[in-house]
Amino acid sequence: MLLAGKSRRFWPLTEKPLFPICGKPLLSHVVDRLAQAGCDDVVFIGSKNNLDEVHMLYPNAVLVEQENLAQGMRGALLSALPAIGAEDILVVGANDVIDPTAYRSTVAAGKQKGRNGALLGQTVAQYFPGGYLSVDGDRITGIVEKPGAGNEPSNLVNIVCHYHADGAVLLEALRAIDDANDDGYGYEKALDGLFGTASYAAVPYDGAWQAVKYPWHLLSLLPILLQDIQKPHIHKSASIHPTAVVEGPVVIEEGVKVFPHATIVGPCCIGKGSVIANNALVRQSSIGDHCVVGYNTEVKGSVLHSHVWTHMSYIGDSIIGRNVSFGGGSMTGNLRLDEGTIVSVVDGEKVDSGLQKFGAVIGDDCRLGVRTTMNPGVKIGSGTFVSSGALVEEDIADKQFARMKAGVLQCSDNRGTTPNPEDRVNFRKTAGI
Repeated sequence: MLLAGKSRRFWPLTEKPLFPICGKPLLSHVVDRLAQAGCDDVVFIGSKNNLDEVHMLYPNAVLVEQENLAQGMRGALLSALPAIGAEDILVVGANDVIDPTAYRSTVAAGKQKGRNGALLGQTVAQYFPGGYLSVDGDRITGIVEKPGAGNEPSNLVNIVCHYHADGAVLLEALRAIDDANDDGYGYEKALDGLFGTASYAAVPYDGAWQAVKYPWHLLSLLPILLQDIQKPHIHKSASIHPTAVVEGPVVIEEGVKVFPHATIVGPCCIGKGSVIANNALVRQSSIGDHCVVGYNTEVKGSVLHSHVWTHMSYIGDSIIGRNVSFGGGSMTGNLRLDEGTIVSVVDGEKVDSGLQKFGAVIGDDCRLGVRTTMNPGVKIGSGTFVSSGALVEEDIADKQFARMKAGVLQCSDNRGTTPNPEDRVNFRKTAGI
């Protein structure tokens, strides 16, 4: 499993594989689906930034640190293959969520007589900006990266679910690529070399697939994961007031408190120790551990990490990092006035999210003053404070102090320190939560 990427496009959030959604980190959803497919011997290839946390999740697993991050997938496999030997392998991405049947189909196709491996390809009806499989019948002849609409060699988009019957042969092909010519696509170049002499099958797949590259991709992944909740699961230690409404398939974890007249509409996940306060509404969302969805707050179609506090707020189609506090009356806008798809800026370029409803993305350790409002698609960097009454119309960098002056949002370096969530225990005791 590949998880050593820098998650640069995921800003203001970090470490895509470890971001929690529906009760566990993203990579754990992939691990569980692999296990359902019969793949339970997982080697994690990560970086020094995430392997400690991966070890905490899977203390008995084999962990490999990628030596050269600039070499992408080739660098990952050059680090891992010598450590795991020459057995057959299935290469998967930690950020690609697919159905377990897809793993089984790929392995089965690669093990057929006369085959040396197999790659999974999503069948698409319209152009997707990814790599396409070039095929002759069901045999792969190459991978064409982002060919442009109208130039696609097939209707199969390459998904990182690749079966290799002999890891030693793959390692030899990877080593044959000159480091000077490795522009981050060294793995694909090695595959192109193999396709000329070996027989790799293209495995068409038309099931659910969500690759998480940008933070808003979590919004598209959310309903896929929520579909796995087929019936209510309420921990025996959860406290739900008789006047509260809980309907549909809802997971309510240990120590959750649901106050009078609150409403939770499934499918939905509420993490350990969280509070759904009076008159609050949570629907089709993932609420992390120790969050407080405060009085008169609505959370709709959103993903909240942990220790997120709100009060009389609206959070719609948004992704919120860890230890974020919304001042009273703070709101996210999630729909353009013309109801078109929402654009977000990534590395100075406008990227169409493809989403008609998309609120805000807020990094870890942020504080929003009362009546902060955010336009659709804006991102707020980690460690940033936004003063009361601010209108956030464009992205704010990490560790900024933002405030309105003469009707314009102005930013300077943030000199404040975000309190640790554990320090708020007295707030909860005072409020009886």
